[in-house]
Amino acid sequence: MNPNTTGARSHATDHASPGHSLVLRVVPMPADVHANGDLFGGWVMAQVEIAGGICAARRARGRVATVAVNAFQFRQPISVGDVVSFYACIERSGRTSVTVHVEVIAERNPAQPVVVKVTEATLTYVAIDDSGLKREIPVDPAAP
Repeated sequence: MNPNTTGARSHATDHASPGHSLVLRVVPMPADVHANGDLFGGWVMAQVEIAGGICAARRARGRVATVAVNAFQFRQPISVGDVVSFYACIERSGRTSVTVHVEVIAERNPAQPVVVKVTEATLTYVAIDDSGLKREIPVDPAAP
């Protein structure tokens, strides 16, 4: 059996790295695909940015803005009907910025379920105030 796939009892949580939490789950629709029938990479990137932003905003206790996409790797295509789960964890929290790692897991073929990691990325967000200016992140002794 392929190490990136599993049998019927596996779930996306079985494939996310330790420390990652489910942040977003979505099923792509036909409007999200290109001529080859796979999802547009930009669709996946947008969902990753949303998932990472949710994680960063929780840590920053408020608004954040994306300042960098540090790494982005597409491992396998995503298809219409896949249940796509986005798991995130904070890699680093600084004075004003938060770096988040996001793993994307697809559950496909409900009759004979297969679960695969399809994408992973690392993004950096900066905490901002109501005026859009950089602000300090509250100290959290438990934060990485």
